[in-house]
Amino acid sequence: MLEILFGLIALSFGAGLVGALSGLGGGVFIVPALVIAAHMPMVVAIGASLISVVATSAGASVAFVRDGWTNLRVAMVLECATVTGAVVGALLAGAIPAVILEVLFALMMLQSAYFTLSKQDDVIIERGDPLTRRLQLVGDIPDDAGTLIHYETVNLPAGGALMVLAGLMSGLLGIGSGALKVIAMDYYMHIPLKVSSATSNFMIGVTAGAGALVFLARGNVSTSVTAPVALGVTAGALLGSRILPRANVRILRLVFVAILVLIAIEMGWRAIQGI
Repeated sequence: MLEILFGLIALSFGAGLVGALSGLGGGVFIVPALVIAAHMPMVVAIGASLISVVATSAGASVAFVRDGWTNLRVAMVLECATVTGAVVGALLAGAIPAVILEVLFALMMLQSAYFTLSKQDDVIIERGDPLTRRLQLVGDIPDDAGTLIHYETVNLPAGGALMVLAGLMSGLLGIGSGALKVIAMDYYMHIPLKVSSATSNFMIGVTAGAGALVFLARGNVSTSVTAPVALGVTAGALLGSRILPRANVRILRLVFVAILVLIAIEMGWRAIQGI
């Protein structure tokens, strides 16, 4: 029993660490870990993951907000779209077979890897478009020398549309959909990667919380699984929030792509075996 408990905590710690660094949320690693390594039903893994994603967000966001990496205005505007999608996704999850969810998970990981790899460097937008400027979706980040660099954003409609999809996938797959959130902000809205990751960490807790309420109401959350998972994820997220500001952006992208592809292969293989 203790071996299982410590195993869940160790798996969750690694998921929280990488989830905080990438902004993908620990759920993107928790779900395959519980399904593949711990042989748990998909619906139980998703329920535990949604709760752990809330813990990841709480653990990492404190430091990110304090240090100025999280853009709260961007988060609040985009979260309106993701919460709507999360509630719809959670309602649909109980009616969709596990094999379909696994295929969706694998495809989303491959798509996330492609977008992450195709954008190698941050492009600082010095002047945003009229809509983002009107909503004041701007911010400042420190460079390596500590000097503040001003950035603005563009293409809010495309980012918002992807956020609706992110919320839908969050409710369906229990992952917080940090991958799609980071892509929406980094790839489409041209928000610097570290800001996108920090802002995504803040947002995923709200998005996952909306879906978690539906899973709790259905009785799909196992406390014996969720408690150690949440504990490990929170500890990993706290460590990740300390590492991110000093991390090399290009190395981060390559590491995340490798992890996403490996997870896609694992989940895709499981889906094939289940057909």
